[in-house]
Amino acid sequence: MSTFILVSGTFTGPHVWEETAARLTATGAAVHAVALTGLGGARPPAGTDVDLETHIADVLAVIDSVGRAEGEGRAGSEEIVLVGHDYGIHPAVGAADRRSDSIARIVHLDSGLPQNGVPALAAVADQGLREAAVDAAQGAGASLPPPPRDGWRHWGSTVGVPDAALDRLTALASPQPLGTLTQPLRLTGAAATVPMTGVLCTGGGASIAMVQARADLGEPVLRALADARVAFLELPTGHWPMLSAPTELAVTLLRAAAGEGRRLTPVDAARQPAHLRPFLLEVPEVPRERAGHVDLYVPPSAEGPLPAVVFVHGGPVPAEARPTPRDWPLLTGYARLAAGRGAVGVTLDHSLHSVDDYARAAGDLAAAVEQVRADPRVDADRIALWFFSGSGPLTADWLGKPPSWLRCLAANYPIMAALPAWGRIGRRFSPAEAVAQAGSLPLVLVRAGLEAAEIAATVAEFLAAADACGADIEVVDVPDGHHTFEAVDPTDASRDAVHRAMRSVLRHLRA
Repeated sequence: MSTFILVSGTFTGPHVWEETAARLTATGAAVHAVALTGLGGARPPAGTDVDLETHIADVLAVIDSVGRAEGEGRAGSEEIVLVGHDYGIHPAVGAADRRSDSIARIVHLDSGLPQNGVPALAAVADQGLREAAVDAAQGAGASLPPPPRDGWRHWGSTVGVPDAALDRLTALASPQPLGTLTQPLRLTGAAATVPMTGVLCTGGGASIAMVQARADLGEPVLRALADARVAFLELPTGHWPMLSAPTELAVTLLRAAAGEGRRLTPVDAARQPAHLRPFLLEVPEVPRERAGHVDLYVPPSAEGPLPAVVFVHGGPVPAEARPTPRDWPLLTGYARLAAGRGAVGVTLDHSLHSVDDYARAAGDLAAAVEQVRADPRVDADRIALWFFSGSGPLTADWLGKPPSWLRCLAANYPIMAALPAWGRIGRRFSPAEAVAQAGSLPLVLVRAGLEAAEIAATVAEFLAAADACGADIEVVDVPDGHHTFEAVDPTDASRDAVHRAMRSVLRHLRA
């Protein structure tokens, strides 16, 4: 049997665990929900600083009390499973680092991966919330007020949370002491020796497949998780599973305690990551011309000036990814396919390394397009932009104010709005709002029938908006295709979809 020590996230206290704790206790497990100072625990005197170290001490006190109970022969258990939800993973890992011999497993419940020297605030996805916290961090005892009822979704997906539970969450919420978010976490490395399980709540857009993909791309922190001591489990709900799915969460925590879950596959010569698999079509060997962050594939025998198709990779892509996206077979395959059909194919690298980088990536793309249009071999009045996956929000700039030379905009399996786990990325990057200004700009959208539900919802919202304003849009469906179907589903249906989409884009360029 296990003893579960549960550490809650921002603004919340032990009350959020009540239903899950009851279900765990019914199985014979011991459960302790930590009352963090100021968040369900004792309130400090006015003007007193409460910081991350305060909350680490709170968790240590519970760990030590469990150890004393076992040492005195009272009801105890054989192992401690330390569960941190949201912000709670930071004091949990900090405590585990100091009691690594006492902890059997750390469970990261829809949380980040705390790093030495990094404050918990860095893990908050929403840039606006981070900035608000920094602005409020003035003087001893400063705190961040809890969100209003409709503001919880900015701190994590509220999918599945009943109205009554959301009302109670709001009523019992406490101001978050800012020192808990801004004080850097100090780790010796001992916590890294403790087995861990990541529980991903898919309602927020997270998944094991996504973690594997980012590890494959070279993100150092995630690549290090390809270890036998690290497992992953999924819960099909939002960021608050103790409120939306308490029974399922209890079962998942018991599985985590037993060491169950999927392991990441290490990147090695025996396994080819999806983004490095060969393009699904035979394409001509058109040579690449590199200029800065832009590559051109120019038809060797054609006489110009020629139309151009700019292929915009998705993301976020870790800055450490090698090769960089413009050299991925999927992008070079599309560019050579376009060149084989008489258009200049263009790939580029842009700066979408995190969800905070959309503005930088938009600037990179705009500069690349002007560089392409200035090339004498390119017809500056016949350009198409073709977006993939996470670059979908970048389409908003071009939909909202389409220039006359933009003859077509295409998007493959796009993410057309911020996923819940991303926080807000700004109204500028809202294609569903921008499409009303697209006018007669032809749009081609390639839709994967087996898309993740959270991504498919953003596409459905965009298509509804496009239909409402009468946008000129063609949808190319791949019913049995997954996200990045060209790499993971190299079927005849996938090949046909690529041909159909390319024919449509080139037809609009030549119209």
